[in-house]
Amino acid sequence: MGELLADHTTLRLGGPADYWLTHTDPASWPEVVQAVAGRRPFILGGGSNTLAGDGGYPRPVVRMATRGITARTVGDSKVEVTVHAGEPLACTVAYAAAEGLSGIEYLGGIPGTIGAAPVQNAGAYGQQIADCLTSVTAWDWDRGHTVRLEATACQFRYRSSVFRAQPSRWVILAVTLHLSRSQRAAPVTYKHLAQALDVPLGSRPPLAEAAAGVIADRQVRGLTLPDSGPDMRQAGSVFLNPPVTESQANEVRAAGGRTYRDRDGVLRASAGWLLEQCGYGPGRHVAPGVYCSTRRTLTVTARDGATATSFREGLRSMARTVCEASGIELRPEPVAPLVQTRI
Repeated sequence: MGELLADHTTLRLGGPADYWLTHTDPASWPEVVQAVAGRRPFILGGGSNTLAGDGGYPRPVVRMATRGITARTVGDSKVEVTVHAGEPLACTVAYAAAEGLSGIEYLGGIPGTIGAAPVQNAGAYGQQIADCLTSVTAWDWDRGHTVRLEATACQFRYRSSVFRAQPSRWVILAVTLHLSRSQRAAPVTYKHLAQALDVPLGSRPPLAEAAAGVIADRQVRGLTLPDSGPDMRQAGSVFLNPPVTESQANEVRAAGGRTYRDRDGVLRASAGWLLEQCGYGPGRHVAPGVYCSTRRTLTVTARDGATATSFREGLRSMARTVCEASGIELRPEPVAPLVQTRI
Protein backbone atom coordinates (compact mmCIF):
# COMPACT_ATOMS: atom_id res chain seq x y z
CA MET A 1 0.00 0.00 0.00
CA GLY A 2 1.18 3.55 -0.74
CA GLU A 3 1.26 6.62 1.45
CA LEU A 4 -2.18 7.43 2.85
CA LEU A 5 -3.49 10.79 1.70
CA ALA A 6 -5.49 10.92 4.94
CA ASP A 7 -2.20 11.46 6.76
CA HIS A 8 -1.51 14.59 4.71
CA THR A 9 -4.87 16.40 4.51
CA THR A 10 -6.56 18.44 7.20
CA LEU A 11 -9.80 16.51 6.68
CA ARG A 12 -7.87 13.30 7.47
CA LEU A 13 -9.64 11.55 4.62
CA GLY A 14 -8.28 9.71 1.59
CA GLY A 15 -6.81 6.41 0.52
CA PRO A 16 -3.27 5.57 -0.64
CA ALA A 17 -1.35 7.35 -3.35
CA ASP A 18 -0.03 5.14 -6.13
CA TYR A 19 3.37 6.82 -5.91
CA TRP A 20 4.40 9.37 -3.26
CA LEU A 21 7.21 11.91 -3.34
CA THR A 22 8.12 14.66 -0.87
CA HIS A 23 9.95 17.53 -2.55
CA THR A 24 12.23 19.33 -0.08
CA ASP A 25 15.20 20.62 -2.09
CA PRO A 26 14.38 23.30 -4.70
CA ALA A 27 17.42 22.28 -6.73
CA SER A 28 16.17 18.71 -7.07
CA TRP A 29 12.98 19.48 -9.01
CA PRO A 30 14.42 18.01 -12.24
CA GLU A 31 14.87 14.73 -10.35
CA VAL A 32 11.20 14.82 -9.34
CA VAL A 33 10.19 15.31 -12.97
CA GLN A 34 12.34 12.36 -13.95
CA ALA A 35 10.97 10.20 -11.12
CA VAL A 36 7.31 10.59 -12.14
CA ALA A 37 8.25 9.41 -15.64
CA GLY A 38 5.89 11.65 -17.57
CA ARG A 39 2.86 10.97 -15.38
CA ARG A 40 1.63 14.38 -14.28
CA PRO A 41 1.28 14.26 -10.49
CA PHE A 42 -1.24 15.77 -8.13
CA ILE A 43 0.53 18.53 -6.20
CA LEU A 44 -0.18 18.70 -2.49
CA GLY A 45 0.78 21.56 -0.20
CA GLY A 46 -0.51 21.67 3.35
CA GLY A 47 -3.56 19.60 2.45
CA SER A 48 -5.90 22.22 3.93
CA ASN A 49 -8.12 22.55 0.89
CA THR A 50 -8.15 18.99 -0.42
CA LEU A 51 -10.76 16.25 -0.46
CA ALA A 52 -8.92 13.04 -1.37
CA GLY A 53 -10.87 10.03 -2.57
CA ASP A 54 -11.42 6.96 -0.40
CA GLY A 55 -9.84 4.80 -3.07
CA GLY A 56 -6.70 6.90 -3.14
CA TYR A 57 -5.05 8.36 -6.20
CA PRO A 58 -3.77 6.13 -9.06
CA ARG A 59 -1.04 8.55 -10.14
CA PRO A 60 1.95 10.17 -8.45
CA VAL A 61 1.41 12.67 -5.63
CA VAL A 62 4.12 15.21 -4.88
CA ARG A 63 4.03 17.02 -1.56
CA MET A 64 5.71 20.40 -1.87
CA ALA A 65 7.87 20.86 1.23
CA THR A 66 10.50 23.30 -0.01
CA ARG A 67 11.15 26.07 2.51
CA GLY A 68 12.94 29.39 2.46
CA ILE A 69 12.39 33.14 2.12
CA THR A 70 14.77 35.63 0.51
CA ALA A 71 14.39 39.40 0.24
CA ARG A 72 15.84 41.99 -2.11
CA THR A 73 15.45 45.75 -1.72
CA VAL A 74 13.92 47.47 -4.75
CA GLY A 75 14.01 51.25 -4.46
CA ASP A 76 13.57 53.19 -1.24
CA SER A 77 10.42 51.58 0.10
CA LYS A 78 9.83 48.37 -1.82
CA VAL A 79 11.16 44.90 -1.09
CA GLU A 80 10.93 41.90 -3.41
CA VAL A 81 10.35 38.76 -1.37
CA THR A 82 10.70 35.33 -2.98
CA VAL A 83 9.29 32.34 -1.13
CA HIS A 84 9.65 28.64 -1.94
CA ALA A 85 6.34 26.89 -2.52
CA GLY A 86 6.31 24.70 0.59
CA GLU A 87 6.69 27.59 3.02
CA PRO A 88 3.50 27.93 5.09
CA LEU A 89 1.53 31.05 4.22
CA ALA A 90 1.25 31.84 7.93
CA CYS A 91 5.04 31.83 8.26
CA THR A 92 5.36 34.11 5.25
CA VAL A 93 2.91 36.60 6.79
CA ALA A 94 4.74 36.43 10.13
CA TYR A 95 8.07 37.06 8.38
CA ALA A 96 6.70 40.10 6.57
CA ALA A 97 5.23 41.58 9.75
CA ALA A 98 8.47 41.01 11.68
CA GLU A 99 10.48 42.68 8.90
CA GLY A 100 8.15 45.68 8.69
CA LEU A 101 6.82 44.75 5.26
CA SER A 102 3.19 45.56 4.46
CA GLY A 103 1.04 43.89 1.83
CA ILE A 104 -0.02 40.51 3.22
CA GLU A 105 -0.72 41.27 6.90
CA TYR A 106 -4.44 40.47 6.56
CA LEU A 107 -3.74 36.97 5.19
CA GLY A 108 -2.53 35.66 8.56
CA GLY A 109 -4.25 32.56 9.89
CA ILE A 110 -5.10 31.15 6.45
CA PRO A 111 -3.87 27.55 6.44
CA GLY A 112 -1.80 26.04 3.65
CA THR A 113 1.39 26.95 1.83
CA ILE A 114 2.45 30.03 -0.09
CA GLY A 115 2.59 27.86 -3.22
CA ALA A 116 -1.11 27.11 -2.89
CA ALA A 117 -2.08 30.75 -2.30
CA PRO A 118 -1.99 31.83 -5.98
CA VAL A 119 -4.04 28.81 -7.07
CA GLN A 120 -7.19 30.17 -5.45
CA ASN A 121 -5.99 33.73 -5.12
CA ALA A 122 -6.18 33.43 -1.34
CA GLY A 123 -7.65 36.46 0.33
CA ALA A 124 -9.19 37.86 3.49
CA TYR A 125 -10.20 41.21 5.00
CA GLY A 126 -9.94 42.98 1.67
CA GLN A 127 -6.46 41.69 0.76
CA GLN A 128 -5.66 38.96 -1.73
CA ILE A 129 -2.40 37.44 -2.82
CA ALA A 130 -2.81 38.93 -6.31
CA ASP A 131 -2.48 42.43 -4.83
CA CYS A 132 1.24 42.04 -4.17
CA LEU A 133 2.29 39.08 -6.32
CA THR A 134 4.69 40.06 -9.08
CA SER A 135 5.56 36.66 -10.51
CA VAL A 136 5.34 32.92 -10.07
CA THR A 137 8.08 30.46 -10.91
CA ALA A 138 6.35 27.33 -12.17
CA TRP A 139 6.98 24.08 -13.98
CA ASP A 140 4.98 23.87 -17.21
CA TRP A 141 4.19 20.25 -18.05
CA ASP A 142 3.00 21.23 -21.54
CA ARG A 143 6.37 22.79 -22.43
CA GLY A 144 8.53 20.62 -20.24
CA HIS A 145 10.50 23.40 -18.57
CA THR A 146 10.40 26.02 -15.82
CA VAL A 147 8.75 29.35 -16.63
CA ARG A 148 8.33 32.69 -14.92
CA LEU A 149 4.76 33.96 -15.08
CA GLU A 150 4.08 37.64 -14.46
CA ALA A 151 1.01 38.48 -12.40
CA THR A 152 -1.09 39.30 -15.48
CA ALA A 153 -0.41 35.85 -16.92
CA CYS A 154 -1.77 34.24 -13.76
CA GLN A 155 -5.31 35.37 -14.71
CA PHE A 156 -6.34 36.09 -11.14
CA ARG A 157 -10.04 36.29 -10.35
CA TYR A 158 -12.21 35.71 -7.29
CA ARG A 159 -10.69 32.59 -5.67
CA SER A 160 -9.37 31.46 -9.02
CA SER A 161 -6.40 31.66 -11.38
CA VAL A 162 -4.87 29.94 -14.37
CA PHE A 163 -3.43 27.39 -11.92
CA ARG A 164 -6.90 26.38 -10.75
CA ALA A 165 -8.28 26.41 -14.29
CA GLN A 166 -5.45 24.18 -15.58
CA PRO A 167 -4.28 22.22 -12.54
CA SER A 168 -2.59 19.43 -14.49
CA ARG A 169 -0.39 21.85 -16.41
CA TRP A 170 1.32 23.84 -13.65
CA VAL A 171 3.42 23.22 -10.57
CA ILE A 172 4.19 26.36 -8.58
CA LEU A 173 7.79 26.25 -7.39
CA ALA A 174 8.21 29.73 -5.90
CA VAL A 175 6.25 32.95 -5.46
CA THR A 176 7.66 36.49 -5.63
CA LEU A 177 5.89 39.31 -3.79
CA HIS A 178 6.35 43.07 -3.89
CA LEU A 179 5.94 44.41 -0.33
CA SER A 180 6.25 47.90 1.10
CA ARG A 181 8.46 48.97 3.96
CA SER A 182 6.05 50.35 6.52
CA GLN A 183 5.24 50.12 10.20
CA ARG A 184 1.60 50.69 9.30
CA ALA A 185 -0.80 48.13 7.86
CA ALA A 186 -2.96 48.66 4.80
CA PRO A 187 -6.21 50.58 5.46
CA VAL A 188 -8.84 48.57 7.32
CA THR A 189 -11.85 48.11 5.04
CA TYR A 190 -13.85 45.47 6.95
CA LYS A 191 -16.15 46.72 9.70
CA HIS A 192 -15.81 43.73 12.01
CA LEU A 193 -12.01 43.86 11.72
CA ALA A 194 -12.06 47.56 12.59
CA GLN A 195 -14.13 46.68 15.63
CA ALA A 196 -11.78 43.85 16.60
CA LEU A 197 -8.77 46.18 16.30
CA ASP A 198 -10.70 49.06 17.88
CA VAL A 199 -9.76 51.43 15.08
CA PRO A 200 -11.81 53.53 12.64
CA LEU A 201 -12.61 52.17 9.20
CA GLY A 202 -10.00 53.32 6.71
CA SER A 203 -7.30 53.78 9.32
CA ARG A 204 -3.88 52.17 9.14
CA PRO A 205 -3.09 50.48 12.46
CA PRO A 206 0.44 49.47 13.45
CA LEU A 207 1.55 46.57 11.26
CA ALA A 208 2.33 44.11 14.05
CA GLU A 209 -0.94 44.87 15.87
CA ALA A 210 -2.95 44.41 12.67
CA ALA A 211 -1.31 41.06 11.89
CA ALA A 212 -1.91 39.79 15.44
CA GLY A 213 -5.45 41.17 15.47
CA VAL A 214 -6.36 39.32 12.28
CA ILE A 215 -5.32 35.99 13.76
CA ALA A 216 -7.22 36.72 16.99
CA ASP A 217 -10.34 37.69 15.04
CA ARG A 218 -10.13 34.54 12.91
CA GLN A 219 -9.86 32.42 16.04
CA VAL A 220 -12.92 34.07 17.60
CA ARG A 221 -14.97 33.47 14.45
CA GLY A 222 -13.86 29.87 13.98
CA LEU A 223 -11.73 30.60 10.92
CA THR A 224 -8.55 28.86 12.05
CA LEU A 225 -7.66 25.18 12.23
CA PRO A 226 -7.98 24.02 15.86
CA ASP A 227 -5.46 21.53 17.24
CA SER A 228 -8.14 19.39 18.89
CA GLY A 229 -11.87 19.02 19.34
CA PRO A 230 -14.79 18.26 17.02
CA ASP A 231 -13.77 20.90 14.46
CA MET A 232 -10.18 19.73 14.07
CA ARG A 233 -10.76 17.82 10.79
CA GLN A 234 -11.88 20.40 8.25
CA ALA A 235 -11.02 22.14 5.00
CA GLY A 236 -12.18 25.64 5.93
CA SER A 237 -15.04 27.22 3.99
CA VAL A 238 -16.48 24.57 1.69
CA PHE A 239 -18.40 26.79 -0.76
CA LEU A 240 -17.49 29.89 -2.71
CA ASN A 241 -19.78 32.88 -2.41
CA PRO A 242 -21.97 32.28 -5.48
CA PRO A 243 -22.63 34.68 -8.34
CA VAL A 244 -26.24 35.86 -8.47
CA THR A 245 -28.45 37.67 -10.95
CA GLU A 246 -29.92 41.08 -10.17
CA SER A 247 -33.26 39.41 -9.54
CA GLN A 248 -31.73 36.88 -7.15
CA ALA A 249 -29.79 39.65 -5.42
CA ASN A 250 -33.02 41.60 -4.86
CA GLU A 251 -34.60 38.52 -3.29
CA VAL A 252 -31.59 37.99 -1.04
CA ARG A 253 -31.62 41.61 0.13
CA ALA A 254 -35.39 41.53 0.69
CA ALA A 255 -34.88 38.53 2.99
CA GLY A 256 -32.22 40.36 5.00
CA GLY A 257 -29.14 39.03 3.26
CA ARG A 258 -26.21 40.96 1.84
CA THR A 259 -24.87 41.02 -1.69
CA TYR A 260 -21.71 42.61 -3.01
CA ARG A 261 -19.63 42.93 -6.15
CA ASP A 262 -16.23 41.27 -6.21
CA ARG A 263 -13.20 42.96 -7.77
CA ASP A 264 -14.22 41.70 -11.19
CA GLY A 265 -17.64 43.31 -10.82
CA VAL A 266 -19.46 40.00 -10.34
CA LEU A 267 -22.51 40.25 -8.08
CA ARG A 268 -22.31 37.68 -5.26
CA ALA A 269 -24.24 36.52 -2.21
CA SER A 270 -23.01 34.93 1.00
CA ALA A 271 -22.88 31.13 0.80
CA GLY A 272 -23.07 30.91 4.60
CA TRP A 273 -26.18 33.07 4.76
CA LEU A 274 -27.91 31.04 2.04
CA LEU A 275 -27.21 27.83 3.94
CA GLU A 276 -28.54 29.30 7.17
CA GLN A 277 -31.77 30.31 5.43
CA CYS A 278 -32.20 26.63 4.58
CA GLY A 279 -31.88 25.49 8.19
CA TYR A 280 -28.18 24.72 8.36
CA GLY A 281 -26.25 26.00 11.32
CA PRO A 282 -23.27 25.33 13.59
CA GLY A 283 -23.13 21.70 14.69
CA ARG A 284 -25.74 20.54 12.15
CA HIS A 285 -25.42 16.91 11.06
CA VAL A 286 -25.00 16.81 7.29
CA ALA A 287 -24.07 13.22 6.36
CA PRO A 288 -22.57 10.16 8.11
CA GLY A 289 -19.68 11.52 10.15
CA VAL A 290 -20.03 14.97 8.58
CA TYR A 291 -21.16 18.10 10.46
CA CYS A 292 -21.14 21.86 10.15
CA SER A 293 -18.49 23.08 12.56
CA THR A 294 -19.52 24.09 16.05
CA ARG A 295 -18.50 27.68 15.25
CA ARG A 296 -19.80 28.44 11.76
CA THR A 297 -22.08 26.98 9.13
CA LEU A 298 -19.80 27.36 6.11
CA THR A 299 -17.05 25.20 7.61
CA VAL A 300 -17.90 21.50 7.35
CA THR A 301 -16.01 19.00 9.48
CA ALA A 302 -15.28 15.28 9.39
CA ARG A 303 -15.71 13.22 12.54
CA ASP A 304 -15.68 9.51 13.35
CA GLY A 305 -17.34 7.53 10.57
CA ALA A 306 -16.75 10.13 7.86
CA THR A 307 -15.45 9.13 4.45
CA ALA A 308 -14.60 11.17 1.40
CA THR A 309 -17.78 9.80 -0.15
CA SER A 310 -19.98 10.88 2.75
CA PHE A 311 -18.29 14.29 2.84
CA ARG A 312 -18.92 14.78 -0.87
CA GLU A 313 -22.53 13.63 -0.47
CA GLY A 314 -23.00 16.06 2.41
CA LEU A 315 -21.82 18.97 0.26
CA ARG A 316 -24.04 17.81 -2.59
CA SER A 317 -27.05 17.71 -0.27
CA MET A 318 -26.35 21.19 1.09
CA ALA A 319 -25.95 22.67 -2.39
CA ARG A 320 -29.09 20.94 -3.66
CA THR A 321 -31.14 22.31 -0.75
CA VAL A 322 -29.97 25.87 -1.46
CA CYS A 323 -30.60 25.52 -5.19
CA GLU A 324 -34.13 24.20 -4.63
CA ALA A 325 -34.92 27.05 -2.25
CA SER A 326 -33.36 29.94 -4.14
CA GLY A 327 -32.25 28.82 -7.58
CA ILE A 328 -28.70 29.78 -6.62
CA GLU A 329 -25.98 27.23 -7.31
CA LEU A 330 -23.20 26.72 -4.78
CA ARG A 331 -19.77 25.60 -5.97
CA PRO A 332 -17.36 23.67 -3.76
CA GLU A 333 -14.07 25.20 -2.70
CA PRO A 334 -11.91 22.14 -1.80
CA VAL A 335 -9.85 20.60 -4.58
CA ALA A 336 -10.83 16.97 -5.07
CA PRO A 337 -8.40 14.63 -6.82
CA LEU A 338 -10.21 11.52 -8.06
CA VAL A 339 -13.47 12.93 -6.65
CA GLN A 340 -16.10 14.62 -8.77
CA THR A 341 -15.82 18.32 -8.00
CA ARG A 342 -19.27 19.12 -9.34
CA ILE A 343 -21.83 18.56 -6.65
